[in-house]
Amino acid sequence: MDIQRLGEQDVPQVQALLMDVVSRLPSSAYYSTDRLEALYEYVEQKGEMYGAYQGNTLVAYTVIAFPGLSAGNLGREFGVPEAELPRVASLEGSIVHESVRGQGLQRRFHAWREQRAREKDMLYLYATVHPDNVISRQNLESAGLTLQFSRPMYGGLPRHCYAKKLF
Repeated sequence: MDIQRLGEQDVPQVQALLMDVVSRLPSSAYYSTDRLEALYEYVEQKGEMYGAYQGNTLVAYTVIAFPGLSAGNLGREFGVPEAELPRVASLEGSIVHESVRGQGLQRRFHAWREQRAREKDMLYLYATVHPDNVISRQNLESAGLTLQFSRPMYGGLPRHCYAKKLF
């Protein structure tokens, strides 16, 4: 599979894949889709998005955010001092179509995003995941992130909150 950085022109494909995959998840609470407009922010200014293509078809994507001092910085949830918030990166989700699951894409995405965070001199790496999303939890833990706490987020959805200190 070809993995490449995505741009603004790719967001409609990303949205279509997201809605398609989420429509078949065991619960709509697994993935917060109320932030579709944020996809444009990730590719324009607040992060990076990467997609995996099988031929010309987008079959998976992943997002890493560099939220800076914005209100959505997960570092605040973890008690990061204000002065260190610019060094926070967050794993804002991955979607993998069923046809390519089991090929290690989430693991590859985690490794790639952590490498990008290190290259940008980030100090903290955070992620949230639905408690019942066992595969994603296992992948986060395999990537060295540890469960810190659980609480409702994103409009009341249950979430486990994971962290990894990079330096």
